[in-house]
Amino acid sequence: MALLNISRLPVCPECLAGMHPIEGEVCGVCGERVLSTYADHDAEGLAQCPVCRRIERPFSRAVAYGSYEGGLRELIHLLKYNGVRPAASVLGGMLAEAIAALEPAFGEARVLVIPVPLYKAKRRQRGFNQAELIAGAALKHQKSRFELATDILRRIRDTHSQIGLTSHQRRENLRGAFAVTAAGEVTGREVLLVDDVYTTGTTVSECARVLRRAGAAKVWAATVARTMKDPGFKVSEFQGFGTEAKAAELENFEASQP
Repeated sequence: MALLNISRLPVCPECLAGMHPIEGEVCGVCGERVLSTYADHDAEGLAQCPVCRRIERPFSRAVAYGSYEGGLRELIHLLKYNGVRPAASVLGGMLAEAIAALEPAFGEARVLVIPVPLYKAKRRQRGFNQAELIAGAALKHQKSRFELATDILRRIRDTHSQIGLTSHQRRENLRGAFAVTAAGEVTGREVLLVDDVYTTGTTVSECARVLRRAGAAKVWAATVARTMKDPGFKVSEFQGFGTEAKAAELENFEASQP
């Protein structure tokens, strides 16, 4: 399939046209696909997945624009691994749509936007932090509502790849990897964490935990893409487990998804 250069961005028109927002009912906390048969709803009418019904997340809500597959996945890879920076503008527009879904829940004060940081060696190697570029592009037309802060949260320890790890191993891998450098800047503030992809939520959760510990009033999360559960997933497969075991098995199932 031939590639056309659109606004300096090598992109397949069919792939670009195929990048759609996530459809169907999703969890109002983590954004995972929810099968209506097993969905519970909170007081605000938002659905909750089986994991979020049993586990209290350190963030208030996480949203994403699209599913991490197909053309959207390739576009993220163009930026992240090939250094095609014009892709950040397109991805930023998608992120802005995701953020719009959260805006009714924000308070009146300006929201502090913090991109998930890279470890210094990784940033030097890549030459940029893709989360910062995407966040900057998303906020170009919303500066009065948000305040971008790129130096408050730092990644102080390098970590191994998360691929193939269980949820417990992922948490241990990231424990102590992030630190807030200016707690006074986040104390009492609402914080919006921004990243390119939400896979199992381990990175977002660890960052949110550190920010809450530093005094953030609430932490929200927005990503361009999210790894969605296989449509063939059946919650009934876990019905025989007890409450805690079921939540653990569901978390491990999430971690096993590509």
